[in-house]
Amino acid sequence: MSALTIAYALLFYAAAAMLVVGVGLKIRSYARTPAPLKIPTTPAPTTADGVVLRLLREVALFESLFKSNKWTWVFGWTFHAALLLVLLRHLRYFQQPVWTAVVLIQPFGTYAGFALVAGLAGLWARRFLVDRVRYISTPSDHLHLALLIAIGLSGLAMRFVAHTDIIALKAFMLGLLRFDWQPLPSDPVLLLHLTLVALLMAVFPISKLLHAPGLFFSPTRNQADNPREQRHITAWAAASEK
Repeated sequence: MSALTIAYALLFYAAAAMLVVGVGLKIRSYARTPAPLKIPTTPAPTTADGVVLRLLREVALFESLFKSNKWTWVFGWTFHAALLLVLLRHLRYFQQPVWTAVVLIQPFGTYAGFALVAGLAGLWARRFLVDRVRYISTPSDHLHLALLIAIGLSGLAMRFVAHTDIIALKAFMLGLLRFDWQPLPSDPVLLLHLTLVALLMAVFPISKLLHAPGLFFSPTRNQADNPREQRHITAWAAASEK
């Protein structure tokens, strides 16, 4: 077994551990953070079912962003929808046999890579061209977008420019899952792509990209607008009254 295979196997185990543990700790922190006030963004639903529907619309359609800024919504929704298709397409590398739904989505996932890069380019251009957004942008904002674009471009390059050994790559990925390491192709573009993906997995729990699970713990979105009907008492406040 080559040193390259060992190095990348260990790299992905470490990155996966950082991703799972880091996101888990963040979610635990979100769940334990008290929300002492009723602060749903109005107009807000007044029932629990309404809150669920609101969250579903927010996750699937980015409702609040659509109401706020149409151009940002176009680029943001395009990126996230394309990312979903790309991730679903990549499931084939971790399955044997491959699910029928994953097989059917392959053509759409392939060209979704272009939409992914286009959406990211629009979001990045916004941070340069819009004065108020440029003022509040930090170096990490630019680095995250650059990282995502680099992942997208390197993936497209492997698909349309510098082809790699897909069969060997799938064997390597399945080997990681089964703890039966297989040789990893040494193509430079593939190694760059995998390195960038591992880096994204490692930084995800400590970056603004963590808004993905954080949305569900936002009191402005997950609270019903019913302060008159039901008194809002946090767990720590209820415990202190006993």
